[in-house]
Amino acid sequence: METGVIIVGAGPVGLMLACELHLGGVNVTVFDKLPAPSGESRALGFNRRAAETLDQRGLLAGLGEFRWGPMGHFGGVRFDLGMLEEDHSGVLGLSQARTEAMLAARLAELGVPVRRGVEVTGVREESDGVVVTCQEPAGTGEHRARYVVGCDGPHSTVRAAARIPARRWEATRGMYTAELTGITLRPRPIGERLPGGHMVVCTPLGEGRCRIVVHDKDLSPHQDPDTLTFPQVADAWQKLTGERIHHASAQWMWACNNAAALADEYRRGRVLLAGDAAHAMPPLAAWSLSAGLQDAANLGWKLAAHLAGWAPEHLLDTYHTERHPVGEQLIRNAQAASMLYLGDADMDPLRGVLGELVEHEQAAGQLAGIVSGLGIGYDLGPGEHPLLGRRMPPQRELTRPDGTRTRVAELLHAARGVLIATDGADGKAARLAQDWADRIDIVTGTWATDPTDPTVPAVPAPEAVLVRPDGYVAWTAPGSDRDLTDALGHWFGTPGATHPTGV
Repeated sequence: METGVIIVGAGPVGLMLACELHLGGVNVTVFDKLPAPSGESRALGFNRRAAETLDQRGLLAGLGEFRWGPMGHFGGVRFDLGMLEEDHSGVLGLSQARTEAMLAARLAELGVPVRRGVEVTGVREESDGVVVTCQEPAGTGEHRARYVVGCDGPHSTVRAAARIPARRWEATRGMYTAELTGITLRPRPIGERLPGGHMVVCTPLGEGRCRIVVHDKDLSPHQDPDTLTFPQVADAWQKLTGERIHHASAQWMWACNNAAALADEYRRGRVLLAGDAAHAMPPLAAWSLSAGLQDAANLGWKLAAHLAGWAPEHLLDTYHTERHPVGEQLIRNAQAASMLYLGDADMDPLRGVLGELVEHEQAAGQLAGIVSGLGIGYDLGPGEHPLLGRRMPPQRELTRPDGTRTRVAELLHAARGVLIATDGADGKAARLAQDWADRIDIVTGTWATDPTDPTVPAVPAPEAVLVRPDGYVAWTAPGSDRDLTDALGHWFGTPGATHPTGV
């Protein structure tokens, strides 16, 4: 069978994208140069929208027990999420290794191959596909696919092979991260600022286990991660805190810096980029991981539709037009937060002013939308409904004609578009959508209301709503200024179109 898509990189973003493409009927293979997962967890959790993205595919429960964070912060300036009408809390203390293991297990259930020990060395585009050159255990090999997606990190081989330029912000400071066992330290989960623009972070991970981060302005921003030793980490920690940790055991260590990069194009021909390959940034509150999971949800259904032959001509290009601005904002926000987070006492006046502002709900809501990802909105057509172009709240419940209640998130498990038509829509929307029933689900019922549920926003649900597979609202009635058939054609193509357009 011809490979539809080769994904390079078996981190959370690559694995999530493989799940999305499989749901869309694509034959997909994942390549990763490591012989086995590293077990490192450079991100501890993810934001609210990333959690909703997993929930939309029924994947959140597979992570087991985890905790939500009730207090938000932007660059160390705290604000109370409890003052907001909708829950913006994110997932805290969840290792990236657990997220990867859950996604890998899901791919194994689906029968999607993840080939490890395969290092991609080149990508060559041809008229009807791409050729991926690899160094494999058996030697050099070539593999053909219709498309290739680079999810291979900030030093992406795929991006370089496709000659996609990137805007770069050079590193100005270094930092160390280590996961330790055999020691108990005082928790500093969002960081403890020290004189001179230094900071240390300590996140407890269980009995005798913790994650530490050392932000020392004197550290080289160009430290080779392969040369980092635990005595260096322990010395740096002791220098700033006075605490001796040399007797602990380091499960893994990482030397990194605050460099950033943003690819000029998320798509060039048959090559696409997602996650850190598209938008590399310093490690900060798992923002990059969270954005990468949302890249996968945005790209997966569009690329699958393109390969299936029913996608409108413009659809695949909307991946770049929608997600590239998010990448720009991501790096801008991370740089602003880092200035607050790691700046010295000269930043205290700004911290004080921002601290006063976030006591007001509107200001706190703006920052919470940045941190949680719930503030993301796309231009999905003209109209005035507040949900248009925003994500459909996944906790909103619909009472079906048989009396059962279903969350919006559950309606999106199949990664298909969904038209929800309630009693107030008089059946017209459902009738109009029948011509697209091979690619969207048509669901009827009545909106259930539970004013005591803090996860359900106060924004009124429309009488009828068209939700894209990634959970974003493409049309509402009332509230949209375009006809439903126009919206359906714009996002889901011409009824009956089945001939592949990706050749």
